[in-house]
Amino acid sequence: MEPSEHLFRHEAGRMVATLTRIFGVHNLGLAEDVVQDAFCRALEVWKFRGMPENPSGWLMTTAKNRALDVLRRERTARTFAPEITRQLESEWTLAPTVEAEFGPEAIKDDELRMMFSCCNPQLPEEGQISLILNILCGFSVDEIANAFVSSHAAIEKRITRSKNVLARSRKLFDISGADDFARRLAAVQRALYLLFNEGYHGASPESAVRADLCRESMRLASILLKNPLGATPSTYALAALMCLNAARLPARRDVSGRLAALGDQDRSQFDQALAQEGQRLLELSASGAELTDYHIEAAIAWAHTSPLRTEDTDWAMIVSFYDQLSAIRPSPVVALNRAIAISQHEGPQRGLDEIHAIEDSERLANYPFYYAALGELELRMQNKEAARMHFASALRLARNSMEQSFFEQRIDACG
Repeated sequence: MEPSEHLFRHEAGRMVATLTRIFGVHNLGLAEDVVQDAFCRALEVWKFRGMPENPSGWLMTTAKNRALDVLRRERTARTFAPEITRQLESEWTLAPTVEAEFGPEAIKDDELRMMFSCCNPQLPEEGQISLILNILCGFSVDEIANAFVSSHAAIEKRITRSKNVLARSRKLFDISGADDFARRLAAVQRALYLLFNEGYHGASPESAVRADLCRESMRLASILLKNPLGATPSTYALAALMCLNAARLPARRDVSGRLAALGDQDRSQFDQALAQEGQRLLELSASGAELTDYHIEAAIAWAHTSPLRTEDTDWAMIVSFYDQLSAIRPSPVVALNRAIAISQHEGPQRGLDEIHAIEDSERLANYPFYYAALGELELRMQNKEAARMHFASALRLARNSMEQSFFEQRIDACG
């Protein structure tokens, strides 16, 4: 059995986080090199002996042994993590210290430290997300460039610049300080939210759906929830939003792999376990007095996911949720989605009126689904020529073959 890319990707973040805790954040490159060595060793050994029963444990043990070799060889030539430097200086304490850092609970804490370290306030959001993808999720430069529709050179420069900022901090973020944790929590939540959205309906030229990005953001959100300081109502709401939207992912494509419109999605394909988990998390998010945009978006996702039939969707409730979201976090995209919900509740002409009334609508000029929404409403009003023109505009802006195929279908529907 061949090792999967998912296995290496999943383990990479855990291993890099733990090794950086030992080596120090200024030696992040060394931690990444040790992880790469462990993966290369696995490919060599497993090719002849087959995969072990516990491949994750095998990789961790290999990385731990390699780390001990590096520490013994270089402890006089370089500095390591200041918090544990003294324990690394003596052979008596070296191995027990490294062994403790590779314990299951320590590894979870290391991933959380790295997550918060990546969300350094000195970095722009795109730098924070690129670091999380590269360090904690094991994504290559090309994969990140693909996900964010950028060039290899631009992403490589962004990651290098971000890692330099990280290195200058000299140590990983201290997750035990409640005040510091709370100050950076919003940035961490925002980064995970944007990461999930990029997977759910991003601009990748490969696919309109990147389930791997969704899975990674959900995994990191679950780590955040396991920490008492991270288990806030807003984090529960964010995790609920992810689960409820991810529950609908299997239905976003039809049997031929093409994008399916919301009303055409096969609800029997919804992941009911994820939907139930999302509802559980949403209920937990109501424990405080705070109402965030994550709460409202999760409620919208629940309103779309919970009905057994599309025609049972409570569009009036969804419109009211969008009204609240517009008050908390106004944006042209939120206004567009609100207009679509109004069209479902009050008819296509009301929806068109709302779309034409959107402030800053010029910011939607390069968003294909802005024109697709106009096309759908014109088509519902039997204005087929106007609908065809809007769908043609959407087609010109399509970001991948799945969107192209979807918009071509809509043009065909115009007759």
